[in-house]
Amino acid sequence: MSVVTCGMIGAGIAALVAGLFLARARFAAASGAGRVLVLGPVFEAVALAIFAAEHFLAARGLSAIVPRWIPEALFWTYFVGAALLAAAISFIAWRYVRWSASLLALLFLIIVATIDLPNLPKHAHERLFWTLTVRETAFAGGAMVLAGSLWSRGRSAGTMLIMLGRLFVACTFVFYAIEHFLFPRFVPGVPLEKMTPAWVPAPALLAYIVGITLLAAGVGLMIRRTRRTAAAIAGTVLLLLTIFFYVPIFITEIRSPLAVEGVNYVGDTLLFAATALLAGFSAD
Repeated sequence: MSVVTCGMIGAGIAALVAGLFLARARFAAASGAGRVLVLGPVFEAVALAIFAAEHFLAARGLSAIVPRWIPEALFWTYFVGAALLAAAISFIAWRYVRWSASLLALLFLIIVATIDLPNLPKHAHERLFWTLTVRETAFAGGAMVLAGSLWSRGRSAGTMLIMLGRLFVACTFVFYAIEHFLFPRFVPGVPLEKMTPAWVPAPALLAYIVGITLLAAGVGLMIRRTRRTAAAIAGTVLLLLTIFFYVPIFITEIRSPLAVEGVNYVGDTLLFAATALLAGFSAD
C-alpha cells in the first residue's frame, strides 16, 4: 500500500477508536433512535480524519482542484486539511462542537461557491456535476443541523440552522433517490461515476433498495414526528453500505492504483451516513 493509503486508513481507524471510546457516556444516556443518532458525530469525525490525511499526504495532487484565480493553491490545500482535522478532533472530544460544526458547514458551502457553482454554465447538463454539488451542500446541511441543535434553546439562529440544514439533506436524499432509480448500475449511496462491480449480486435491486430508503428518509426528515427515525434508518442503511459494500470493494483494489480512490469511496459514503444521522439532531 502507498503512504497515502496507509495514512488515510490509519487516521480513520484512530478516529473511530477514540470516538467510540469517548462517546460511551452519551451512547449509554440515549435511547431508541437516539442511540444511533449519537454516533453521527463519531462517524463524521472518522470521515473527516480520512480526508484530512489525504489533504496532508497528497497535497500536490489535490491542489489542482483549487480554482486558478485563488493564489497559493498548496497552502489552501493544507489549510482545508487542518480544518477537517480540527473539526474531527472537536467532534471526537465533544468540545466546542457548536463552533466547529458551524465552521465546517461554512467550509463546505465555500467549496460549493468557489469550485462547484463557477462550473455551472459548462457542466449544467452533466449528472456527475449535480451529484457532487448537492453532496457538498448536504454535508454542509448535516453540520448546520448539529450546530443549530447545540445553540441556546429558543435562539432563532439555531432554529434557522436546523431548518435550513435539514432541508438541504432532505432534498439531497430525494435527488439521489431519483438517480438510483434512473441509473441503477452506478454505485449506490452517493451515485458517482463508478460502476457497481460485476461480482456484486443483484446490483439493480441494491440500488432500488437504497433509493427507496433515501426517498422515504427525505420525506420523513421534514415531518416532526418521523424525522429522528428517518435519520436513524437512512444513516444505518448507509453505514451498512459502507461496511459491506465499499470496504470489500476497497479490499479488492488495495494493491492496485485504485487504492486511494477506494478509501475515498469508503470515506465519502461514511460521511454521507454521518450526515444522515446529524440531520436527526434537534434542539428540543
